[in-house]
Amino acid sequence: MTTRSETQTTLDHLLTEIEHRNPAQPEFHQAAHEVLETLAPVVAARPEYAEPGLIERLVEPERQVIFRVPWQDDQGRVRVNRGFRVEFNSALGPYKGGLRFHPSVNLGVIKFLGFEQIFKNALTGLGIGGGKGGSDFDPHGRSDAEVMRFCQSFMTELYRHIGEHTDVPAGDIGVGGREIGYLFGQYRRITNRWEAGVLTGKGRGWGGSLIRPEATGYGNVLFAAAMMRERGEDLEGQTAVVSGSGNVAIYTIEKLTALGANAVTCSDSSGYVVDEKGIDLDLLKQIKEVECGRVDAYAERRGASARFVPGGSVWDVPADLALPSATQNELDENAAATLIRNGVKAVSEGANMPTTPEAVHLLQQAGVAFGPGKAANAGGVAVSALEMAQNHARTSWTAARVEEELADIMTSIHTTCHETAERYGAPGDYVTGANIAGFERVADAMLAQGVI
Repeated sequence: MTTRSETQTTLDHLLTEIEHRNPAQPEFHQAAHEVLETLAPVVAARPEYAEPGLIERLVEPERQVIFRVPWQDDQGRVRVNRGFRVEFNSALGPYKGGLRFHPSVNLGVIKFLGFEQIFKNALTGLGIGGGKGGSDFDPHGRSDAEVMRFCQSFMTELYRHIGEHTDVPAGDIGVGGREIGYLFGQYRRITNRWEAGVLTGKGRGWGGSLIRPEATGYGNVLFAAAMMRERGEDLEGQTAVVSGSGNVAIYTIEKLTALGANAVTCSDSSGYVVDEKGIDLDLLKQIKEVECGRVDAYAERRGASARFVPGGSVWDVPADLALPSATQNELDENAAATLIRNGVKAVSEGANMPTTPEAVHLLQQAGVAFGPGKAANAGGVAVSALEMAQNHARTSWTAARVEEELADIMTSIHTTCHETAERYGAPGDYVTGANIAGFERVADAMLAQGVI
C-alpha cells in the first residue's frame, strides 16, 4: 500500500503540472491546491483512487467553450465581449452551475468556479455534475434593452452546448431573474422548445421554484447553525457579521434574524455599514433590490443606530459568527487574525472561495469552526436541482416543501462532512471532510464508467 507521504508527493507533482498546463490562472490553481492538499489520506487508504489518470482526469475539464459575444449598445455602437462555458465533470449527472457576468471573468475564474462546483454538487447527493460559465460583460449601468441584446447574443452561441439532460446553467454574480428571463426567451426562440429544465433560477410563473432566490443564503445559515450545534450552542443571541449586500447576503441576514441571531453588517465595494440594532431588511432590500443604490444610503436613512465606514474591512467588527457572502478572497490572513482576536466562533462561506488559504489555516489553528463554500453555500444549487425535478414533473412545490427539502439537504451535507473528517483522522475539519466526501462520490462514478 502506498504511504500517505508518498501519495502527497505524487499529488504535489500533479499540482506543479496543473500550474504548468494552466498558466496565468491563479484562481484555478488555488482551488486545485485547496482540494488536492487534503486528498492524501483517502488516496493512500483506497488504492483504486491511485489508479493512473484518475485525478488527472478530475482536474481537466471535459469541455471548455470560449466564444465571441457581439451586441449593440443603445447608441448603436457594436460591443464585443467574451463568453465562456466550462463543462468540468458529468460523472454524476448533467453539468450544473451558474453563469457569471462581471468584468473580472476570465477562463481561470470560470475554471475555479467549475472545479468547486464538482464537489459542491456531489455533496448534495442530487445527481448533478459540475460546470460554470459567464462573460466579462458588466450589466451594471446598462439599460434593460442593452442587457436583453447581450443575453440574446450570448445564448445564440451557448444554446448548442446546453440542455436539460446535458448542461443546465443558472444565475450567479450579475445574472439574476432579468438575465435568466432574456436567456430563456432566446433559447426557446432558437430551439422552438419549451424546455423549462434547461435553465434554473427562472421566474415563479414560468417554471421557477419557490425559495430559489433565498436558497444560498438560507442554506449557509443552516450549515452555520449545524456547526454551532456541534459546539453545544445555537444561533440565538449570537452576533453575526455578513459581507456583501446582494442576493446571498440579504437572505443570509434574513435567515440569521429568523433563527435569533443579530446580523449587524452589510457591505459593497464602497464600504460597509454597521447597525447595532441589526440590519433592517426591508430598508436594505429597498435600497439594493429596488433602487440599485449603495449601502451608504442605508446608513443615511436608518438613523442613529447605523454608521457607514468607507473602504475598510467589515471583518473589523466584533462578532460571534462571520459569513463572507461577497466574492473570492475577500477574507485574508489579517482579517482572520482580527476575527480571532475579537472572539469569532464560526466562519461559514456564502460566496465561492471568499477566504484565502492562509486565512483558512489560521482560523482552523485557532479552533474556529470553518464551513467551506462547497459545503456551506451548496443550498443554491441544491434548490436548483429541485427546480429541475419540478420542471421534469411539470409541477410546482409549496415553499414549505422546498424549504424542508433544503433543510434536510444541508443537514445531510454537514453530517457527511463531519463524519468523513472524523473517518480520515481530521475531526472538526470541514474542509477535509467536504473535499474527501465530494471526491469519493465523483471518483467512484468515474471508475465505474471507465476511462472517458
